[in-house]
Amino acid sequence: MSLASTQFRLASIPLALMLAYGSSAMAQQTTTEVEAKPKQAVPAKPATPAKTATPAAQAAPAAPTAVQKVEISGAKGYDERRQDTASKIVVTQEDIVRYGDTNIGDVLKRLPGVTIGGVQGRGGAIRMRGLGAGYTQIMLNGEPSPPGFSLDSLSPDNIERIEVIRAATAELSTQSIAGAINIVLKKAIVTAQRELKLGASEENGHYGANASLQLSDKVGKMSYSVSGNLTHGEFGRPDSSTEVRTDVDPNKSYAHASKTESQGKFQSIGISPRINWMLENGDVLTSQSFLNVNRFTNRNVQSTVTNKTNDYLILNETSNNSSDSTSIRTNLNYVRKLADSAKLDMRFGANYNQREGENDSLGTSIGQTLNRTYRSESTDNGFTYGGKYTAPFVEDHALAAGWDGGFSKRSDSSKRNDVLTGNGPIRANNTDETYSADVNRLALFVQDEWNYSKALSIYAGVRWEGIDTTSAGSAYKEIKNRSSVLSPILQTLYKIPGSKNDQVRLGITRTYKAPDTGRLIPRLFISSNNTETSPDSQGNPNLKPELAWGLDAGFEHYLTDGGILSVNFFMRRIEDFTLTTIEKYINQNGESRFVSMPTNSGSASTRGVEFDAKFPLRTLIDDAPAIDFRANLAFNSSKISSVPGPNNRLDSQTPVSANFGIDYKSDALPLTVGGNLSFQNAGLVRISGNLTNYGIPKRVLDVYALWKFDNKTNLRVALGNALHQDNISSSTYTDASGSLVRTSKSPTNVAVRVNLEHKF
Repeated sequence: MSLASTQFRLASIPLALMLAYGSSAMAQQTTTEVEAKPKQAVPAKPATPAKTATPAAQAAPAAPTAVQKVEISGAKGYDERRQDTASKIVVTQEDIVRYGDTNIGDVLKRLPGVTIGGVQGRGGAIRMRGLGAGYTQIMLNGEPSPPGFSLDSLSPDNIERIEVIRAATAELSTQSIAGAINIVLKKAIVTAQRELKLGASEENGHYGANASLQLSDKVGKMSYSVSGNLTHGEFGRPDSSTEVRTDVDPNKSYAHASKTESQGKFQSIGISPRINWMLENGDVLTSQSFLNVNRFTNRNVQSTVTNKTNDYLILNETSNNSSDSTSIRTNLNYVRKLADSAKLDMRFGANYNQREGENDSLGTSIGQTLNRTYRSESTDNGFTYGGKYTAPFVEDHALAAGWDGGFSKRSDSSKRNDVLTGNGPIRANNTDETYSADVNRLALFVQDEWNYSKALSIYAGVRWEGIDTTSAGSAYKEIKNRSSVLSPILQTLYKIPGSKNDQVRLGITRTYKAPDTGRLIPRLFISSNNTETSPDSQGNPNLKPELAWGLDAGFEHYLTDGGILSVNFFMRRIEDFTLTTIEKYINQNGESRFVSMPTNSGSASTRGVEFDAKFPLRTLIDDAPAIDFRANLAFNSSKISSVPGPNNRLDSQTPVSANFGIDYKSDALPLTVGGNLSFQNAGLVRISGNLTNYGIPKRVLDVYALWKFDNKTNLRVALGNALHQDNISSSTYTDASGSLVRTSKSPTNVAVRVNLEHKF
């Protein structure tokens, strides 16, 4: 089946769902609705007490009374997605824990326009609009995630909501060409809450367990919330790969086939306390912290067979790896109420990230044995600060100005010791390296949200952000890199006259992608079996930020029962695009090797469209079962000017992604069941003039069942990756001498998860 045919069939999904728009139009015209004012809840009126009945009513005999049915629609509280001028999607805690996921990546893959790179079930880079590698900004409580921080260290139980921000705002970092994902940790609540969750999992004969506890309460003017989690897991992952070289000189052609068996386990512990103090004058002081400690160990056994002997090739290798990491972050936020409804919001935070790794390996070639020990240690410490002043200087305007900054210091050391026995060409590569990098960041912004009329609101802002990086190491001299970007932003929300449910959005943004510290440092990382598809790598201190102008537009239709149908378009024009090139070099032993390096090269453009639908079946059929539908579909395309086509897409961009989910709640039993099928297309992409990558489409099916014993106790059973599709990818390097094709295959397995949830 052709790609065009496949895309056409996928496109029919949201188009069919849009039929709900017409089906609900007549019902909406005859429904009495109360629309919530911006940022105000619509409280439900309590039933009229009996004592207020009229005398005539009191004298009448008791009889069934005809009750006029009045349907009230609108938000129960402030609906950010619907009422904010800035375009975003908000995922609630209920949706986050629905499938019993143990990592955030599995939650995010079901959201519109969000995809996960890598092998199914193993985590990977988070991408919006199909773009990763820095184009998607990952934030924690509104701040860029600190260096060295991994979302895998967060338990979904500790998260209050996830915000998918399609178009940038001046208040948040504009390092978000594709968009931003903001993870908001749980906050304290007014009423007391205690919840315990116990879970177990199984995957391919390997077992795991997890537990989480949440305690929340209020004592006088202080409220607090403490969340903690423990996780233990084991895994077994077989992988295989082939490497085939076809050369104009037949003597240089070969074929290698490798198999790897990986067995390992991981443990983690995390705690996230939050305390709110309501001061006498109405000010609020908030402390939010989290601590995560992780331990990972695994053993890899790899064997390689070849049709042509090579003295440099490691045929058999056994390695034992371990890593320990600790992440600590604490934030203090103070909100000061000023005269005339003005407000000053200030925050300060500190973070500490530390990681130690060990690797001991024993490899054999035809004539030599290589015993290698490798030790590494890195720390990322720093602090952040910021504030925002808001005041209603002008009626119908929400003016704000603020600052946002931070400092981080990374220190890294590594030591490698090679011991060789036997005779052969392999040389020991002993290193003892250290380096450090300091990063200063400062941003200033001003913004205004103007309610021009009941139908039109306008958001305008501008943000200046500068980054200063200084690095020094034992293998290179001190380098400095400084960059700054001015980002004007304009977004509008227009509610179509005559309809309380239809609105359109338009936004123009200036965003950028700053090179991360690792890509600026000219430190050489050595590949064990160096080839064109597995080269050494080195940073480039002359890298400049990639700058982008963006256009976002969307149409949203809200249903009376809380459903939504929407379509969103986007375009980005990127200057100073960063291209990774591969070159040959001669090392200190006189060996010819390949090295990859990032460089600024030309421009790139990307565009796409996203469809999103969510509604209950009863929107279409009055007496239908309690079934909720969710579906989304995204098409993405891009082009890089400095890379010859076809398939010269950005960052291995995902051209098509889709999700289709159903939830059913039984009327007769305390049972809810559901499932989600996700699809990610891949195909061929040209990375540079010589290198292309290929990946097969990925299909992932997740299902769950939730049994409510009572209002306090639930049992949740879930199957993850039920289709357990093999993951296959390949890289091809072609030049005048011939080609090298490397293909990898990773089988995946079904994951079974059981969670018992109890409130007390």
